[in-house]
Amino acid sequence: MKKKKDIELKAYEDIIHLPHHVSRTRPQMTIVDRAAQFAPFAAVVGHEHAVKEAARYTDQRKELDEMEKYIIDDQLREIEAQLPNRFDVEVVYFKPDEFKDGGKYILKVGAIKKLDIYLREVQMVDGTRIAIDEIRSIVQKKPQSDK
Repeated sequence: MKKKKDIELKAYEDIIHLPHHVSRTRPQMTIVDRAAQFAPFAAVVGHEHAVKEAARYTDQRKELDEMEKYIIDDQLREIEAQLPNRFDVEVVYFKPDEFKDGGKYILKVGAIKKLDIYLREVQMVDGTRIAIDEIRSIVQKKPQSDK
């Protein structure tokens, strides 16, 4: 290894000890400007975003069997019978991803404002709308005391 380095140094021996050239007509670049010449650049616009998007993990939707669908339907009927009384529910539902297959499961705790059978959605007091077909579980919490 040392022998190879010695050979390389001998190839430049005639110029290695010459003074560094400084232009008389052009100003010297600042260190920041010199470093910027070697900074990475986006050769393909949007490539980094596409790589991050492809690496982003999404869950796959679990299809419910008939018994699970029956249980959720029964729980929704019980909740509907108690409306407009305010009480909290704990809902786990699947929210499909806007950009790729899959999505994520969300746990939402809050009061139900309305069950819309025609639109097939649950409307929460805070404005959240949950598609009934995406609900994976729904549990009624203790009733709230009126204030």
